[in-house]
Amino acid sequence: MGTQSTAKTIFLLASMVGWLIVGAALMYLFPTLADQIVGSDLTHLWMTNLTRSGYQPSLAWTGGGIALDITTVMNLVWYQRFDGRV
Repeated sequence: MGTQSTAKTIFLLASMVGWLIVGAALMYLFPTLADQIVGSDLTHLWMTNLTRSGYQPSLAWTGGGIALDITTVMNLVWYQRFDGRV
């Protein structure tokens, strides 16, 4: 096995955390997306019940969007400047 620099290890861990946050935001948005795409009585009931309990998809749109932007920019900078691939 080859060796890997400490900087690359830290970058990979930070990138992994960013993609995990984006994935969590997508999972949180699933009920909203299902209601918009399918739009059945069941998904409307699901959204009604979730809204009563404090479900706010705007949190996922904002948090997930910010995490996606930061992670994408971080990846572009890393691969352009330090890895020379882009």
